[in-house]
Formats: sequence, C-alpha cells, structure tokens
Amino acid sequence: MSFRQKLDAFVTGPRFGQFITLVIIFNAILLGLETSPSVMAKVGPLVKALDSVCLGIFIVEIAMKLFAQDRRFFTNGWNIFDFIIIGIALVPGGGGLSVLRALRILRVLRVISVAPRLRRVVEGFITALPGMASVFLLMAIIFYIGAVIATKLFGTSFPEWFGDLGRSAYSLFQIMTLESWSMGIVRPVMEIYPYAWAFFVPFIMITTFAVVNLLVGLIVNSMQDAHQEEDHERTDAYRDQVLARLEAIEAMVSERSQTKK
Repeated sequence: MSFRQKLDAFVTGPRFGQFITLVIIFNAILLGLETSPSVMAKVGPLVKALDSVCLGIFIVEIAMKLFAQDRRFFTNGWNIFDFIIIGIALVPGGGGLSVLRALRILRVLRVISVAPRLRRVVEGFITALPGMASVFLLMAIIFYIGAVIATKLFGTSFPEWFGDLGRSAYSLFQIMTLESWSMGIVRPVMEIYPYAWAFFVPFIMITTFAVVNLLVGLIVNSMQDAHQEEDHERTDAYRDQVLARLEAIEAMVSERSQTKK
C-alpha cells in the first residue's frame, strides 16, 4: 500500500471523521461566542486564536484529502462542499467582503459531510427536489388563481390586504401558514362579506393540509429510498466479504490437499 493510499484510508476513517466533527462543534461554539461583546471584551484574542487553529485544522484536512485523492477529490460532491465552505472562510473581512466574512458560520454545515445520518437526510431531500418542483408548480397555480379571485372579491374593501395581485398572494401565504389568519384577516373580511369563509376555508384545506403534506410525503419517501439503498450497499459489502473469505478458505483447503499428495 502506497503512502497516498494509507493517507486516504486515514482521512476517510471513522476516527479522523469523529475528530473533525468535534472540531466543527467546538468551532461553532467559538463563532457563537464572537457575537457576545462581553465575552469578546474579556477573552477576545483567545477566541480568535482558537478560531484560527480550527480553520488551520480544516485547511490541513482539505490539503491531506487533495494530496491523497488527487483528482478523485473533486468527484465527490461532499468534498467540493467542504472546499467551498473553507474557501469562504479564507475570504478577508475588510471592505465590502465583510458579508462573506460573516458567512464563516457556514463552517458548521460541514458536520453534514462527516455525519452519515445527516448526509442521508440531505441526499433524501435533494432526491425529492424534482418531485417537489411539480408540487411547487401546483402551489403557484393555486396561489395565482386564489390571488386573482381574492383581489376581485375583496380588493375594494380591503386594499391593504387584497389591493393588487402581489398583496393578495402575500395575504394568502399568511393564511396558508395559519399565522393570525382568522382574527387577523378572515374575520374582519367576514364582517363585510359574511360568506367569505366559503373561499378561505377551502383554500386552507387545499394548501395547508393537502399540498404541504404532499411535500412532506415526497421528502419522507425519498429518505426511505435512500435508507433502503444504504441497506442494500451494506448487504452487498457483507456478501462480498463472505465470498472473499470462502474463496480464501477454498484456496487453503486446495493447498493442503496438494501438499498431502
């Protein structure tokens, strides 16, 4: 085994992954402490020094992976994700780049790339995106139809909520989230339009309880598929190990039989 292969096995091993996870969590705590003026006034230099140490560890990790995996490093989406996150952290904080400097907290997201369970959740979510796009399109159509109807029905009496298409869509979005939908919007509208419930109640039933649950169902289904695929991979790996051991045993038996002859 070459040095690169040994280094690759080291940086992709479970112990090194656990160490990086601890560093990420510790770095997240440091970044949170930086938002406290009292803490920074007392131990500000120490917090910044420890933050620099954590960043140095991340840089060394990326460098080790680049050396060990060479071009294969960029074939892994999670490696590219880590590379971008660390690159953002290296952006200087002066001038107009201070916003990018504030994005150092994105380093906490690296815990996703080192935690298999979190990776499965994210991969399941990404797998569900094509189906979610269809649901979002359906949602947009429902909102457009509802906004046009609400503007024509209630726009004259309630221009602040339904005066134009944009305001109607935003008000309907608030109603869909069930945030002050009854006392805040629907009941005042019903004081002038008593039968307005015939519009708002079906809208809530369709959007909040039907379409939104479709999104949840798609994500859950994708996560289950990802979990089953992982189980299949484990089963295949175990089968290959068993076959390799059987072949080794068969080879040993054949060698012994030949030596006896």
